[in-house]
Amino acid sequence: MAGSIDAFLYSGGIMTNLGTLGGPSSNATGINDAGQVVGYSDTAGGHAHAFLYSGGIITDLGTLGGPESNAYGINDAGQVVGYSDAAGGYTHAFLYSGGIMADLGTFGGLSSIATGINDAGQVVGYLTTAGYSWNAFLYSGGIMTNLGTLGGSNSIATGINDAGQVVGYSVTADGNTHAFLYSGGIMTDLGTLGGSSSAAWSINDAGQVVGSSGTAGGNGNAFLYSGGIMTDLGTLPGSNGGSTAWSINDAGQVVGNSNTAGGDEHAFLYSGGIMTDLGTLGGSTSYAFGINDAGQVVGYSDLPTPEPASLVLLGAGAALLILMRKRLQHP
Repeated sequence: MAGSIDAFLYSGGIMTNLGTLGGPSSNATGINDAGQVVGYSDTAGGHAHAFLYSGGIITDLGTLGGPESNAYGINDAGQVVGYSDAAGGYTHAFLYSGGIMADLGTFGGLSSIATGINDAGQVVGYLTTAGYSWNAFLYSGGIMTNLGTLGGSNSIATGINDAGQVVGYSVTADGNTHAFLYSGGIMTDLGTLGGSSSAAWSINDAGQVVGSSGTAGGNGNAFLYSGGIMTDLGTLPGSNGGSTAWSINDAGQVVGNSNTAGGDEHAFLYSGGIMTDLGTLGGSTSYAFGINDAGQVVGYSDLPTPEPASLVLLGAGAALLILMRKRLQHP
């Protein structure tokens, strides 16, 4: 039986618990090449706040005036993006830089969420339109641009590389959800692995894209899209199906989670054609959401029950990325 769920940093074959902001839970969602980690954690006051973990210290990034905030991306300059409750009660995308959390606005809608940032400071995410749909956006040079859709009503941008190429997923004209690549002002449908739905979660500087897709057999599997070809990365050995790729670094190493032979979900590292189980913090479940060019991985894992006294008890972090995956499975 699993215990609480905690943020981790996996480096040099060791999975380390990162701690919290004083409350019972945390989750790590992104990491830069300097090893700085972002995510969100419960505070002693009971609200989730965005955090930056650097040099062994976890720092509360605060909010835009509301009670809660979450961080989802960080670039090599240490700039952080995510979302926060604003004083007016709505959710706004933020850019945290130089100790200041700046509101990126909503492009005329009510809410916005930032999901990724590149080293040029360009930000992607999604926002509500005047018609209450969700649309992908690119924020660059102080201007927020609606990227449109693949013909349907909704789209979400999830990642951006240093060339300004954007990935995510969108509803198509026929009502399915497909992964997209936005480059040079054009949104391209990346297709699927044979099923009806797919979603892209990350892109590296070589233009390689990872995500998850339905297969002809009915499973949802991790994919790597490279050179115009979408490849099924499969699952951990013995699994009866089901995996998701969340992030890829410039070396082409991929992290995510897969069903195991025992039916649990475990974080994986896919490198050189081999999918390796990263294990857990002692429990049964783990998810990997980010990887940097040094091969350091972040995510969350549960602890065993009863938890050993040597482990910090952090609780269960509700991951927006998992909710986004559920949106893909049930668009």
